[in-house]
Amino acid sequence: MRILVTGAAGFVGFHVAGKLLARGDSVTGLDNLNDYYDPALKEARLAELDRAARGPGAEWTFLRADLADRAAVDATFAGAGFDRVIHLAAQAGVRYSLENPVAYAESNLLGFTHILEACRRTGVGHLVFASTSSVYGANTALPFDEGQGVGHPLQFYAATKRANELMAHSYAHLFRLPCTALRFFTVYGPWGRPDMAPMLFAEAILAGRPIRLFNEGHHSRDFTFVDDIAEGVVRTADRPAAPDPAWDPRSPDPATSDAPFRVYNIGNGQPVALVDFVAALEDSLGKKAVRELVPAQPGDVVDTLADVSRLAAATGWRPATPVEEGVARFVAWFRAWKGL
Repeated sequence: MRILVTGAAGFVGFHVAGKLLARGDSVTGLDNLNDYYDPALKEARLAELDRAARGPGAEWTFLRADLADRAAVDATFAGAGFDRVIHLAAQAGVRYSLENPVAYAESNLLGFTHILEACRRTGVGHLVFASTSSVYGANTALPFDEGQGVGHPLQFYAATKRANELMAHSYAHLFRLPCTALRFFTVYGPWGRPDMAPMLFAEAILAGRPIRLFNEGHHSRDFTFVDDIAEGVVRTADRPAAPDPAWDPRSPDPATSDAPFRVYNIGNGQPVALVDFVAALEDSLGKKAVRELVPAQPGDVVDTLADVSRLAAATGWRPATPVEEGVARFVAWFRAWKGL
């Protein structure tokens, strides 16, 4: 298939594009390579994709463009005939949204509008896009299920992602554009982002610097290995959303619709205490952390846990990587990346 992956130089986008190339799809990657974190890491990911594309049957094109630039988005779609669009580009980061909300409006709202319009005009067969577990916000009923209400976001980042879900549903209803939202839970693994806890912690532990554990370490997260995430994204893209014949407008299920629209959690389905994740890092690094217990930050969610039964039923996908194995694979990559 001809597939556009936005955010292809990003953490998840890189792994998804690599999986698509490995099975022989024609992949176009799009990214603006912004400096939210070191662009050298993004360039290195693209170099890996260039190498992967040298295999037999692989087709890979990379375009540098900003989603907020409508002309650039339209040029990307013109004549391309994309069968699928996997939209993973976004302004990421929960805490950064407290400092620079405008960046989230430009990328996550305006940019997503341009993607929706381009998909509609060119007849894309399925739009799959990244949402986030952060949309569950003030909800504390675990595990998080797609049928629960998500009307109380705790950060502007989460609000923009929830807006994406609503925007996509309107296009699915009005224009019959098949759309699927994937609510990512905490993703980690090789080639991860340097602003996320695994790399921040690993660097600090090896340097002997304290690591800051917010909420005094009393968090748990549904840590999900990136290879499992990428497999789930690809399987979802292969199965375009369709109207749910059982959907009842008198008792509407937020995760389905009489339009071709779906919402799925994609996570590990196993809660891991933050202190246990740190312990796994310590074991793989062979060094103990210096822990600094600090209060929770504004916008922090205490615990996350995904109910992934809907995605499993729809695609046959199940996460397969225990945290201990995933952390060991991350640390092996981290040592190689840092030349340690």
